[in-house]
Amino acid sequence: MSSLDSVNRRNGLLFCLPWLIGLAIFLIYPLIAALYYSLCDYSVLLPPVFIGLDNYADLISDPLFWKSLYNTAYYAAGSVVLGTVVSLTLALLLNSKVKGLGIYRTLFFLPSLMPIVAGSILWLWMYNGQSGIINTGLRHLGITGPAWLADPSWAKSAIVLMAVWGAGNAMVVYLAGLQDVPTSLYEAAIIDGAGFFQRLFNVTIPMISPVIYFNVVLSIIAGFQAFTQAFIMTGSTGAPERSTLFYVLNLYNVGFQDLRMGYASAMAWVLFIVILVLTFAATKLSKRWVTYDR
Repeated sequence: MSSLDSVNRRNGLLFCLPWLIGLAIFLIYPLIAALYYSLCDYSVLLPPVFIGLDNYADLISDPLFWKSLYNTAYYAAGSVVLGTVVSLTLALLLNSKVKGLGIYRTLFFLPSLMPIVAGSILWLWMYNGQSGIINTGLRHLGITGPAWLADPSWAKSAIVLMAVWGAGNAMVVYLAGLQDVPTSLYEAAIIDGAGFFQRLFNVTIPMISPVIYFNVVLSIIAGFQAFTQAFIMTGSTGAPERSTLFYVLNLYNVGFQDLRMGYASAMAWVLFIVILVLTFAATKLSKRWVTYDR
């Protein structure tokens, strides 16, 4: 190796060093530490005591663990399906040539820019059973609205519906994908007599399938990390009747309120494995319906 190559390698490593240090301090070390603490009885206030796999064994028999996992899976499934349908529908509408298109795009995208805490407070007021704007509108239609966040049967679904609020972010990504579809394909489909839905399912969706896959994976990861909405709108207990006790909210309670940091670390690693498995499954299934042909 020449001296010039050595100098270039050294300079490259020096330029990468700040990023490598940040990666080691803020990602690699926390991962290793969380794995070690998950095998310990650790209360933060006292040194960790190694107990092996006891924390993971306790998870299996913990009803709150399964309750929070179910609540999170329900929310993730609902938010992914509903968010995908709404954001893709909006993108299809905005991809057409209508007057004031820029205004509509801005209006649909603006809610996704609102901080999630502010959005949660807004929806908390909208879901008010007595004076909320949703039930007020339903009363004008002769419909008695539910108690929403005070009713265990509706609380999770209410937070799922709130997920549509941020659909503008995915909508922009879908819109970019739609505008990249070659118009020649639509022209050929129209010549062959294909209607709107035939073009949608045989041209549009296959051509933007990589974009759909990308948004779905991100939505799954975000869904299983839901925390702020439930914490702001229903409190740390996941009221009513723990129907909104999401997994990360339960992890927060265990780690920062009960000071069972070892148990919380075990929960964090289980969540990491669940997300990893779901992402891997989505990637495997994508080979059946995602196409990268242009």
